[in-house]
Amino acid sequence: MKAIIVEDEIPAKDELEYLIQTHSRIEIVASFEDGLDVLKFLQENEVDAIFLDINIPSLDGMLLASNISKFAKKPYIIFTTAYKEHAAQAFELEAFDYILKPYEEKRIAAMLAKLESAYQRESKGSEEVTTEVNRRINLRKNENIIVTDVNDIYFAEASEKVTVVYTKSEEYMMQMSISDFHDKLPQDTFFRCHRSYTVNLSKIHEIVPWFNHTYLVRLKDMKAEIPVSRSKAKAFRQLMHL
Repeated sequence: MKAIIVEDEIPAKDELEYLIQTHSRIEIVASFEDGLDVLKFLQENEVDAIFLDINIPSLDGMLLASNISKFAKKPYIIFTTAYKEHAAQAFELEAFDYILKPYEEKRIAAMLAKLESAYQRESKGSEEVTTEVNRRINLRKNENIIVTDVNDIYFAEASEKVTVVYTKSEEYMMQMSISDFHDKLPQDTFFRCHRSYTVNLSKIHEIVPWFNHTYLVRLKDMKAEIPVSRSKAKAFRQLMHL
């Protein structure tokens, strides 16, 4: 987790940096005394949290936070100030916390633990969403785009310059090579068993030994037989524990 400190009083900055280093794993990547310098920095750099004093030169902390709140990816803002009267405005800006000076080590430690926990939850949630999206693929049926869970795909077959994709009940024509289509699929689930085929390993129902140490595979709920070429046979045996 990366953060910056915005504080124009050097002793206060040094104390806060010491407390952050002592009670968290947060990396302080920069510190600033001026609000405009912070905006310039954030135009080219992303951070996860900002420890922000309110009384700073050029652009005070409230105006700076108001600008930051419009970012597509908003860092956590922790206000650090000697004044209580800005608290309501701070939370209107969805500040993560509002810390009063002089700093109390116990209060800072509790806030840092809460901050790291919130960051971990948010990061995990983003990963889950990304994983879910990556398990979907756009298939074409006539002029329509069908958003399909990749696990609904049984196999795909090269057919001249296109790839035919088979689900349990539908066929889709993709204007791309079998290699390009296979690359879009999760490699832990799909196996390029032949130069003309890729197959969903979880859909295999029966493996039939064939000539020259090759195989045919039969799939659940389908009559299709998919060949495993000689060059792919060894890798297939390892995957299927044959």
